[in-house]
This record gives sequence, structure tokens and C-alpha cells, in this order.
Amino acid sequence: MKLMPNYYHDRVCLNVLANSIDNAKAIYEAAQTHVVVGILSKNYKDNQSAIDDMKQYAKAIDNAISIGLGAGDPNQSTMVSQLSAALQPQHVNQVFTGVATSRALLGQQQTVINGLVSPTGQVGLVNIATGPLSCYSPAAIVPVETAIALLKDMGGSSIKYFPMGGLKHQDEFEYVAKCCAEHNFYLEPTGGIDLNNYEAIMKIALNAGVKKIIPHIYSAIIDKTTGATRTDDVKQLLAMTQKLVG
Repeated sequence: MKLMPNYYHDRVCLNVLANSIDNAKAIYEAAQTHVVVGILSKNYKDNQSAIDDMKQYAKAIDNAISIGLGAGDPNQSTMVSQLSAALQPQHVNQVFTGVATSRALLGQQQTVINGLVSPTGQVGLVNIATGPLSCYSPAAIVPVETAIALLKDMGGSSIKYFPMGGLKHQDEFEYVAKCCAEHNFYLEPTGGIDLNNYEAIMKIALNAGVKKIIPHIYSAIIDKTTGATRTDDVKQLLAMTQKLVG
């Protein structure tokens, strides 16, 4: 099983959802392998059915799978960790408090694991209370720099900044990008990203000097009739990315 991501040496890697193996293969081809394909744990009734299905996805696209929670659902944290241990994917989505468990169960450092932190409305501060219990508690607001250090302590690779609401939190996002660049940490902008604001969001991260950016573009490029991600939109995102990074 390939652990080192195909996109390892890329500065930008797309993260989009697939609703079938055929859709995943089409996405992978449209993105010219510069992508991890999201498969949501929340869509499965139990671990074994998820493992059996996700293995087929992994086989079809050179293990370029991203195990997702499902709209950042903290109740999926344990399942994601367990699936990750069995599947050894290239990318894992986690709530803040689930990062260490996922890294320990993976047993290796190559898989990229993000940790979900949320905007607070205050530049320089993020909410790290995104776990299954902590998300119902008063917000745990800490400096971005501290959140990054904590994620590193737990074996995390990147900040998943969610929900962004597109450019709603632009000033905050600029500061997060600056900190990720300064502390050699990956950044995964997520929430409300579409074909209209993608370039503006990516320019912020790229201009800040972030080493690796994994933007999540979900509902905006999903066909509402079929539930499949539109490959023409993936091609457009790739073209925009190539223009931005040169």
C-alpha cells in the first residue's frame, strides 16, 4: 500500500469528495493525480463495511484516499482513527482531540493528518474545542501559534480551518496562513470554497509562504442530481492552481 502521497512534492493538493469508485477514478484523472479523494466515514453503518468499500477506492486510485468525518462530525472521530489503522490512507481528517489517536494507530509518520480548528471572529485566535465532548463545552480559544504547537505535539500535519464560510473570515485566515508558514505547518482551508473564491483564498495561503496547502472543495462542485463531483470543475480547479503556483 502506497503511504507516501502522490502529491508529496506538490505545494497544492486538491481534496474533493467522490460518491462512487468510478467518480473517484474520474476525479483522479481530471486532477492529474494532484488530489486526495474524500470518502466519508459517516456514510457507513460500521467499520467493516467502510473498510471493505474504502479498500476498493484505494486500489482504484493508488491509495490517494482521504478518510473524512462527514461535515466535521466529532462523533466520527473514533471511527476515523480505527479505519485509518486498518487502511493506512494517504490523508486523514480529524477533530483536534482525535489527532494523537489517529497518529498512534497509524504507526507511521507519512500519512497526513489534519486537526480541525475553527474561526472565532478574532484575528490570531482559534477554537480547538472541536471534539465529541468539547464541541458542546465553552469554546477553548487559544493563539494560532499554540494550536499549531499542540497539533505538532500530537503528531498532526496540518490545520484544517473550518468552517471558513469562503472569505467570511479573511483577516483571520490571513493570520492562520502566516503562522503555518512561519512554523512549517500545512494548511487545509475548508468550508464555502467554490470556483469563484478559490483563487482569492489560495493566493492568501500561497503569498503567506505556506509550504503545503490542501484546499477542500466539496458541495460547490457536486452535481445535485447525481451526487457526483463534476470532473470538469476539478479540471478547472487544477488549471487555476497551476496558474497560481506556476
